Amino acid sequence: MRMLVLGAGGTGGYFGGRLAQSGADVTFLVREARAAQLDRDGLVIRSPLGDAQFPVQHLTAPQLPEAAAARPFDAVLLSCKAYDLDSSIEAIAPAVGEGTAVWPILNGLKHYEALDDRFGAHRVLGGLCFISATKSDGGEVLHLGRPASVTFGERGGDPRSARCQTLADVFAAAGVDHHYSEHIARDQWIKFAFLTALAGATCLMRASVGDIVAAEGGRAFIEALYGECLAVAEAAGQPIPVEARDKALGMLTQPGSGVTASMLRDLESGQRTEGAHIVGDMLRRARTAGQRAPLLDLAWVHLQAYEARRRAG
Repeated sequence: MRMLVLGAGGTGGYFGGRLAQSGADVTFLVREARAAQLDRDGLVIRSPLGDAQFPVQHLTAPQLPEAAAARPFDAVLLSCKAYDLDSSIEAIAPAVGEGTAVWPILNGLKHYEALDDRFGAHRVLGGLCFISATKSDGGEVLHLGRPASVTFGERGGDPRSARCQTLADVFAAAGVDHHYSEHIARDQWIKFAFLTALAGATCLMRASVGDIVAAEGGRAFIEALYGECLAVAEAAGQPIPVEARDKALGMLTQPGSGVTASMLRDLESGQRTEGAHIVGDMLRRARTAGQRAPLLDLAWVHLQAYEARRRAG
């Protein structure tokens, strides 16, 4: 399988890098400055699962059309921030041919509308990932915790496909934790509901899970917020299974937990957030279903106010 990975930052750099490290045919689409870093240092990964430094194939946007024409790509891994989706779609478009699968591992679900419109739903796989990773100022891919897994599956038709099986084989050969799901919509909603509650709560309270549940009324607050997300999932025809719900609630209400959403880290550092793609979209879906969701509403107002103040400088 010939794979193009958009960018060589935290998430794409880690998963694409592990595949390339194993000998898979992976090429990174990067900007000029990142290309110069990769030429000089190779791809550098710092991880509890093993450090690595090695050369990787890479190209820049002007080189992509010719490279794709000469040797078409079988898959494109898309791991951008949600607010960069439009520019990312334009960047990968020259690589998407008739037989190319587009595999997004962004948070949330909203991105599928734009990807389906541009490339056709039959080309777009379902996907998600669990990892905390970033790129240092020096270009190192920093894996910040042990979890590092990807999930993929067909969104329609036969859940078993040659392209997904090939993906599974490639990740297995690389020793990367992965799941080939025959129920990808369910898996996506499990993560979407949990992440929305985690991001909404920790950003709104500027606090970890443990600090929130230690406060008077804190546990009831976070349970109610997650409950609103569960109701949206059920209205969408994707009720969260009991086992997954109980696991999520356990993480969301664990005493002493230092867990926060990555969105809070973005917010506290003054960066743009994916609030519209996660909390805002969950609220939009609640309203479409005719549901009241006052805590989601509050969390979304808060994130909009933050973005407005950030833009004002």
